[in-house]
Amino acid sequence: MLVGGSAQHILKRLQRLFHHGYLDRPRAQVRYFSEDGSRPLVYALTSTGARALPEDRRPARADNRNVKQLYIEHSLLVADVVIAFARACATPGTPRIVHEDGLGIGKSAGATFKWVVTVRHHDSTKRVGVVPDRVFALDSHTSGERQLFFIEADRATMPVARSSLAQSSLLRKLLAYEATWREGVHRQRFGSNRFRVLVVTSSAERAQHVAKTCAELPRGRGLFLFTDADSLRGYITSSDRTGVLTLPWTNATGGTERLINSFVREKAA
Repeated sequence: MLVGGSAQHILKRLQRLFHHGYLDRPRAQVRYFSEDGSRPLVYALTSTGARALPEDRRPARADNRNVKQLYIEHSLLVADVVIAFARACATPGTPRIVHEDGLGIGKSAGATFKWVVTVRHHDSTKRVGVVPDRVFALDSHTSGERQLFFIEADRATMPVARSSLAQSSLLRKLLAYEATWREGVHRQRFGSNRFRVLVVTSSAERAQHVAKTCAELPRGRGLFLFTDADSLRGYITSSDRTGVLTLPWTNATGGTERLINSFVREKAA
């Protein structure tokens, strides 16, 4: 999708890197494939492969022995979102994508992409940590204005809402991002005045459920946009190379928004 060459050529390169110890095939997928039928193998970087990369490009994790299938599926969904935007932004006239290594102000990479905020809901208050699944920005090719995006990949492993802030839920995540806006974390850490949270769920029905929960927030509803994994992947393979930028994301009001429109309006102005 992002590199040249045929699928067969890429597969041969993956196999060669695997046999030389730079890549691994996590064992967690073996049983999953036997139950779900034949699917493409997932390759992961080994510690040897990580050491071959520049130090600032090395991942925090390169031990695949205890990786579970849910972790693999979650990682693939996050990768799908990043690939969708990288592909769309390779089209002339679209915004420039800035990945995590180009973001952050005065902090180490690990410290930049996690923070703690004070969440408030009804009569409850709690300090909650925020760790986005991925962070990137889009820079306008005309004005240079930057918009920040936080990705949340939801594999339906936690409840949408719970009665207490002490327990994890998607509602608590939404409230934490509202607090991120209220406390100005995006300006302090990333130097950006704007951000959106893109929530990609496991199904269209769950996306609608989470959007309705978001609609009940007293503040910050406009920060969030929702879609499901199948809809996203359909736009990755679409002949329209702007792909995910033209995807109709669902907002908290039940309407839809296309990210490309904000950049088109900006150019027209």
